[in-house]
Amino acid sequence: MFIHSQFEIVENVLLARDTYRLRLHAPDVARSIRPGQFVMLRLPGTSDPLLGRPFALYDVAFDNRQQPAFLDIVYLVVGKLTGALAALRPGDSLIVWGPLGNGFPAIACPHLALVAGGIGQTPFLACIKAVLGKQSYGGLQSKQTVDKVTLCYGVRRAEFLAGVDDFRAAGAEVFVATDDGSAGFHGFVTDLVEQLPRPDRLIGCGPEPMMHRLALLAKEWAIPCHLSLESPMACGAGICFSCVTKVRTESGWDFRRVCVDGPVFDAAALVFED
Repeated sequence: MFIHSQFEIVENVLLARDTYRLRLHAPDVARSIRPGQFVMLRLPGTSDPLLGRPFALYDVAFDNRQQPAFLDIVYLVVGKLTGALAALRPGDSLIVWGPLGNGFPAIACPHLALVAGGIGQTPFLACIKAVLGKQSYGGLQSKQTVDKVTLCYGVRRAEFLAGVDDFRAAGAEVFVATDDGSAGFHGFVTDLVEQLPRPDRLIGCGPEPMMHRLALLAKEWAIPCHLSLESPMACGAGICFSCVTKVRTESGWDFRRVCVDGPVFDAAALVFED
């Protein structure tokens, strides 16, 4: 069961160009949310925009008693709601409902590679901390289940790289790719992945073409791959059926709701449009 309430903003800080980290004092959500899950955010006191928007868990922060108390969300300013979020200050509040979605599956392997495109890096900080046993989430005991985590992170230009120091501090080996060559590898992040040592497992989040390529790589390499979809949503709770995606079935394919059946799917089950 998810929580629906209004929570106070504690921080709203710039991380990179047009990219912010929002911290909410939301103890009830912080105690129960797991890596890969998301929350819906909506502005209070207005119907413009009318609908909430989904945002992945970036991380959970603790109070002075070392109890989960704060929810961190990272967002890129691209539209009306995210533009309004950037103008909010500590003391302001937001309507939040969550945790939502299925989160990442149990992961145990020697080498995990996380692949992010654009703002797709946001679900991965909590994932890194969880699999390396650095932090517990959702009331589960922390336990290291992965020996090595590599994050491959691609953006248009270097100025959009957000949270790289956070990922390295969490214990991940980080490689970046930029479309214009202004930082790291010059080219697509999936091309960068192919040049690095082959991992035992892939997890991706980003634009659909990037994730389609990851699914093909995982099939070629015969390794497990899960993808966190960035589908637009209206309710986040499976009621409106506005966020469906195609998945393979025994009889061909069918639709699944990203908000409740995902947002994390086995890449082999997804049907990508050519």
